[in-house]
Amino acid sequence: MSSETRKSLWLAYTGLVLTPLFWAGNAVVAKGAVGQIPPMSMSFWRWVIALAILLPFGLPGVLRQRAVIRQHWRSILALATFSVAAFNSLLYLAAVTTSAINIALINATIPIMVALLAWLLLGDRTRPLQALGIGLAIIGIVTVVARGDLSVLTGLQAQPGDLLMVLAVSSWGLFSVLLRRQAVPLPTLTFLTVQIATGAMVIFPFYLADLLFISGGFELNRSTVLPMLYFAIFPGILAYGFWNHGVHRIGPAKAAIFMYLTPVFASVLAGIFLGERLGPPHLLGGGLILAGLLLATRSRKVH
Repeated sequence: MSSETRKSLWLAYTGLVLTPLFWAGNAVVAKGAVGQIPPMSMSFWRWVIALAILLPFGLPGVLRQRAVIRQHWRSILALATFSVAAFNSLLYLAAVTTSAINIALINATIPIMVALLAWLLLGDRTRPLQALGIGLAIIGIVTVVARGDLSVLTGLQAQPGDLLMVLAVSSWGLFSVLLRRQAVPLPTLTFLTVQIATGAMVIFPFYLADLLFISGGFELNRSTVLPMLYFAIFPGILAYGFWNHGVHRIGPAKAAIFMYLTPVFASVLAGIFLGERLGPPHLLGGGLILAGLLLATRSRKVH
């Protein structure tokens, strides 16, 4: 193995470890900052800042590929709506009423949701092990949402944030399925730039309504600017870049395994910075989710 190949592999594995760390940080920082920054402001300004950083590098490709962008604008709009706009907005809204640990545990089921929706919408064949994995992960989600108390479910008393996270994961699953069905022939950086710009435009009317009629926005100071920079740079640009490089270098099936680190990192960070602690429902639900993920991704590659 050449030194160049070793370096590329080292970068891929390092990036794939940092990606779930940044995603876990996204949940923890959002939970810590949601009292000062309204969720829709988090979602909108995160992507505006990320776009401002990306534009000098991505704009030339956007201009070169404008004919392709016009041709596929409907697909781009749908993909950006379910990924950049809906997923992140729902996650930040969830942070108002649920814990960072719950956000991370439910977020870790994205591969399961992708497999489930691919089966329902695309007719992908589901193998027995994969079906068992999906079932275990769903039971795990229910355990986390119910917090070990069946009356939470029977009495419809689940935290709104947990249900919003289920919607967020479903939104990302739809994005992943649509990405397979309506692939847009654009270079990675060009697609990411257009995706973020389109998603920010989708979020804008909701942000404006929230600003004018609900939250009134937020005050610019150190405690609000730093979280916004974190959202834009780490779980935004860097996580996307590291994930794309890792998938390209070692393949989607191996890369997906690193997603299991997200709730681990989130538990540690939430314990240190927010004082959140793992309880028996988290451990049981997390164990079921992990078992389900291992079975589902073992029987079929995650895309």
